[in-house]
Amino acid sequence: MATFLYKLGRLAFRRRRYVALIWVALLALAGFGAASASTATSSSFSIPGTEAQRAFDLLEQRFPGASADGASARVVFKAPGSEKMTDPANKAEVDKVVRELKSGSDQIASVSDPYAAGAVSKNGSTAYVSVSYKVNSMELTDATRDALEDAGHAAQKSGMTVEIGGDALQVMPETGATEIIGVAIAAVVLVITFGSLIAAGLPLLTALIGVGIGVSTITALANVLDLGSTTSTLAMMIGLAVGIDYALFIVSRYRAELAEGREREEAAGRAVGAAGSAVVFAGLTVVIALVGLAVVNIPMLSKMGFAAAGTVAIAVLIALTLVPALLGFAGKRVMGRKARKAAEAPDGAEAKPNMGTRWARFVLRKPVWVLLVGVIGLGTIAVPAASLEMGLPDEGSQPTSTTQRRAYDLLSEGFGPGFNGPLMVVVDTADSSDGKTAAKQVTDEISSMKGVVAVTPAQFNKAGDAAMITVVPKDRPSSVETENVVHAIRDAGKDIRSDTGAEVLVTGSTAMNIDFSQKMNDALLPYLALVVGLAFLLLMVVFRSVLVPLKAALGFLLSVVAALGAVVAVFQWGWLGSLFGVEQTGPIMSMMPIFMVGVVFGLAMDYEVFLVTRMREAYVHGEKPGQAIVTGFRHGARVVTAAAVIMMAVFAGFIGSSEQMVKMIGFSLAIAVFFDAFVVRMAIVPAVLALLGKRAWSLPRWLDRILPNVDVEGEGLREQLGETPEGGTGHGDTGGERELTRV
Repeated sequence: MATFLYKLGRLAFRRRRYVALIWVALLALAGFGAASASTATSSSFSIPGTEAQRAFDLLEQRFPGASADGASARVVFKAPGSEKMTDPANKAEVDKVVRELKSGSDQIASVSDPYAAGAVSKNGSTAYVSVSYKVNSMELTDATRDALEDAGHAAQKSGMTVEIGGDALQVMPETGATEIIGVAIAAVVLVITFGSLIAAGLPLLTALIGVGIGVSTITALANVLDLGSTTSTLAMMIGLAVGIDYALFIVSRYRAELAEGREREEAAGRAVGAAGSAVVFAGLTVVIALVGLAVVNIPMLSKMGFAAAGTVAIAVLIALTLVPALLGFAGKRVMGRKARKAAEAPDGAEAKPNMGTRWARFVLRKPVWVLLVGVIGLGTIAVPAASLEMGLPDEGSQPTSTTQRRAYDLLSEGFGPGFNGPLMVVVDTADSSDGKTAAKQVTDEISSMKGVVAVTPAQFNKAGDAAMITVVPKDRPSSVETENVVHAIRDAGKDIRSDTGAEVLVTGSTAMNIDFSQKMNDALLPYLALVVGLAFLLLMVVFRSVLVPLKAALGFLLSVVAALGAVVAVFQWGWLGSLFGVEQTGPIMSMMPIFMVGVVFGLAMDYEVFLVTRMREAYVHGEKPGQAIVTGFRHGARVVTAAAVIMMAVFAGFIGSSEQMVKMIGFSLAIAVFFDAFVVRMAIVPAVLALLGKRAWSLPRWLDRILPNVDVEGEGLREQLGETPEGGTGHGDTGGERELTRV
């Protein structure tokens, strides 16, 4: 592989104008496709194989006019002072709002009158108007949302408090500002790392081109492939992260080759041949992690994974072709002043050990202590992960500055927390001899359950073969008590079916969230096994070792569990919550752990492959195991540090979001990258390798014969170029290690 990539790098360098033109043409083509494509509305959300989804499908089939998948809103009114919502003046204002809402948009399916529907609290202080729409929240027009927001203004002037809840006002959180901040921090880090504006600009430019092509392609195909807006957000986040990383690795290696006195084209070829091999395999691990999301069997999540994986593949291709082409245009200006002076220094001048070298030598002197501190430290931080509770946050987790949160609080005060997440029970009476009796039995059974405060009478469809029952639980939607109510109804439904033949199904947003969380929870271990297993095999091919991939996988699991522990402590327990703007503690978003595993695993393997491949390369070319660790850190520590800081900056920018889910994802990814890059890869990995010595690079002969030799370390390339390694084969005794421990 190294030989092929070496030739590819030289070709791209020589034919740089053609290569640059091809990528610019692809960017323009993708941009044109995105601009000319019709605007994507929203991807359909489904959870195959769950009871909530079956009930939802039954509702759409038996109650076609009910707009089961439509958006909903609740306009909540609270009377001023000691007044009641039943007072004539207040009642007139509410009636006026109901009329305004009905005539405000042709997307409205129904608007309920609170006085006819019994939606006035017992003490008369609070009332709410339920609004349902024909389309989902992402398909609502701005005019429809404006009509909803304007509906209560007149009532507010009369002194009433008016707030609006529901998903009708839900829009995708704006992240443009945070992305700009992340890119700006990345630029600063790159300038500090390289000491050259040209070298710093290259990774940013190529990453933006890759993200531009990937996101534009997703936008162009959004309607055809039913892709949601979150798909492009994920692709942008991952694409930007790995795009900068991969270009950073190539540029860093190119500068190192120039510093050794090689010609520019030769340096570009060697940079792509050596660092490019690490990029290819790092990219493959990210693609495995993202494509592996398909095991969860949630179509939306699978599409997000495939789209992001495509963006990663583009980032790899750009790193291998466009980066060497642009290096050809940059000339020697890619080297900073300090680097140029160092390269021009006399051959006898000894370079001052950099921070990476000094740190590696320290670890080699104290490997046991470094390993113990790293493992015990991460293990302690991981303890809260044992108390992980997963769910989907409701409107009660939003900031108090939002109207949705204030509406949520008003409903909780006036009617009880459960009114914010009513359950929809669907009774399929097609196989029942007496459907009405069966529906009444369901109603009576649910009414007697602990944790239920209200049950509406069954409403049958025109055909009389299905009924809807609304159940209001006592506790808030995301509570464990509400989840217990859902399970209790489902357990009772089994007995009712055996008695009457009627099937009882529970759905609604609360039940959907519970089923979604359960599905994500069930998929976490199979997903981990698939991703880590495939990557283990891949890394075994790369490093020609069993212990190095095993150490990489175990280190990754340690950093992920520690990150989960930190997330639980902050967002579930509330520790340091005010520091991160957490206003309401609650369950951890069910999608977050599996999402974090996929993203962080890919990035962790980036750092593992880049850092350890350089060690493996040094070992194969004749250095003793201990010296190879120092060599790997001398060349790779600064680059990996820069890459990790950039990723943390990009992800940490999302912590400032007002959306709890976005805030949680940003925090979890930033802290996981910190643990994995700085504790696992920079401390635990060299400590373990130092203790293992040459055993780390051993491979059973039978396995050596089976595994393909991809020549990541470039041994075949060096032979082709007529070079011989200095200092033997690197397979001698470990005396070099003992000498190093005395440095």
